[in-house]
Amino acid sequence: MSTELVTVDPGATVAEAATVMGTNHVGAALVMETDRLVGIFTERDILRALASDFDAAGHLVSHWMTTDPFTLAPGAATNEALDLMLDRGFRHVPVVEAGRVVGIVSLRDVTPRD
Repeated sequence: MSTELVTVDPGATVAEAATVMGTNHVGAALVMETDRLVGIFTERDILRALASDFDAAGHLVSHWMTTDPFTLAPGAATNEALDLMLDRGFRHVPVVEAGRVVGIVSLRDVTPRD
């Protein structure tokens, strides 16, 4: 789990979010209103937006993000995280404790390496 959170506001543009994600070398940004998780915006969302509209870079993240994303508790087992990601087709899942985002797990975090 990464505890260094990359976040964007729902009013950010697709281009702004892509820049933040690229600068931080991450494939997903948590969409936050103050301290409340309202969505997740991923590389797939960027591609979906750009493929559907020529000026999508200027569209709001809130139009393309996944709202009310699935989350995990900090004590979730690695297998639980991996099963959720594989079953639902996710590559990133926020980790939430007592209503507060404390991290994010990526598929890379839970995949066995040689």
